[in-house]
Amino acid sequence: MNDRLLSLLGLCRRAGKIVIGADPVIDSVLNGKSYVVLMAKDFSHNSKKSVEKACNTGNVEAKVISRTKEELSLSIGKFCAVVAITDRGFSDKIQELILKEQEQEE
Repeated sequence: MNDRLLSLLGLCRRAGKIVIGADPVIDSVLNGKSYVVLMAKDFSHNSKKSVEKACNTGNVEAKVISRTKEELSLSIGKFCAVVAITDRGFSDKIQELILKEQEQEE
């Protein structure tokens, strides 16, 4: 795997600093345990609205990444389309990588 973002997400999983799936992510956000939420680009519209609403309520950044559910799932070892990061350090690094990707696309 040569994708730094996906590699870092795999590391988050092994460190136990990630919440996987829409309902657990929403609970984590509303309980103030998450720092950033990442959604696959092919995440379902209705679920996306629910997660974004929780993020707005919990004041947590929600980002759509340019990866599919399949790519995201392979990186963390469990099928999913949305994850929340529960560690400040991992969250900061992930947001930095996403920002760099967006700058390169422009």
